[in-house]
Amino acid sequence: MIGLSGVGTAASAANSPELSSFNCDQAAMTGAGSDSCTVAVSAAAASGGFAVNLTSDNTSVTVPASVTVAAGSTTASFPATLSAVSSAQTATLTASAGGVAETFALQLNAAGQAGVPVPVLSGLSCSSGSMTGAGTDICSFTLCAAAANGGFAVNLASNNTAVTVPASVTVAAGSTTASFTATVSAVSSAQAVTLTASAGGVAETFGLQLNASGQGGTGAPTLSINATSIAFGNVNLNTATTQTLTLSSTGTAAVTVSAATVTGSGFTVSGATFPLTLNPNQTATLGVQFYPTVLGAATGTLTVVSTSLTNPITTLGLSGTGEASTAGSGQVTLTWDAPSSSPDPVAGYNVYRSPGGAYLFVQLNSSAITQTTYVDSAAQSGQAYDYIVESVDASGTASAPTNIASVAIP
Repeated sequence: MIGLSGVGTAASAANSPELSSFNCDQAAMTGAGSDSCTVAVSAAAASGGFAVNLTSDNTSVTVPASVTVAAGSTTASFPATLSAVSSAQTATLTASAGGVAETFALQLNAAGQAGVPVPVLSGLSCSSGSMTGAGTDICSFTLCAAAANGGFAVNLASNNTAVTVPASVTVAAGSTTASFTATVSAVSSAQAVTLTASAGGVAETFGLQLNASGQGGTGAPTLSINATSIAFGNVNLNTATTQTLTLSSTGTAAVTVSAATVTGSGFTVSGATFPLTLNPNQTATLGVQFYPTVLGAATGTLTVVSTSLTNPITTLGLSGTGEASTAGSGQVTLTWDAPSSSPDPVAGYNVYRSPGGAYLFVQLNSSAITQTTYVDSAAQSGQAYDYIVESVDASGTASAPTNIASVAIP
């Protein structure tokens, strides 16, 4: 005979599942439709499953009261049903279980807003590209066009637990930018962090360098800029003109430029990827572009943020006037294939145009086009344009856009 013994204990809670994330396939939708959403838990659900409660703060978006993660699984999906809205709005969906809550921001757009620029995420920057020890970094993101009524929601994320950011921030109606605070914890060794802003399938990133206390550099970083303002003068409508700006490191230590952002209709900046580090006597060139789409004077600002000891934040005034074009006009004929299959019958198409490489898409047609061709007779000779097309159903719900078609007019 062999003696047997044992002690019964409570099951360990180490592997008990808890809600860990909540996402939907699309962060922005136009018109009525359905968005597929998924909740995830930290460990496989036990026998009987794991129930998650769901809510929406906007009556235009409905979700089930709850969804259950099946036993042995870590995820469960459900549909968010959208009703058409007459103006742009945001909806916050919330999943909660066991005292843990996760949210997802969904942008709702009205269909058929012809002639109104479509807001698209165009930049993400922070006031400092390098931090030593604990502290906060003021960050902001920009849109290529003003947010419509209801605002424009942008999701935020950090790939390093030493830096935390809000789950989402909303750009107020009529604005093109919004700010948030990145909270930095002290680190024991140098680390690189990537902050990400995403909305409507577009993502922008910002690189933040974390240094341990005592790792600061020596010398005096100084940034000089070769202009205090930029005047473009009279520019033909729908025509781009660019002026260059030179950034110079004139101090005794390297200077880091963390952002160069613009405000004002028709103004954009390009030519560098941030954060940008310039060693002493090194220079970099930015291209500032003015592309007027309406007649009359326009003003804006260019803000350069750096680690310079003398001018860490420099603001330059931008000005220009849109005037009727006297140049010869061009013509672009677009054709595309109808969808080979679609869950909803296609009622027509919307065509959007942007200056080449600017991602400032504006709808050209005032009502849905029923043919698979469109002639843009307002294009200007000597210019480059990008085009996209969306199909719409009878209720005005738009599909995802086509690939970009680029055209240069002689």
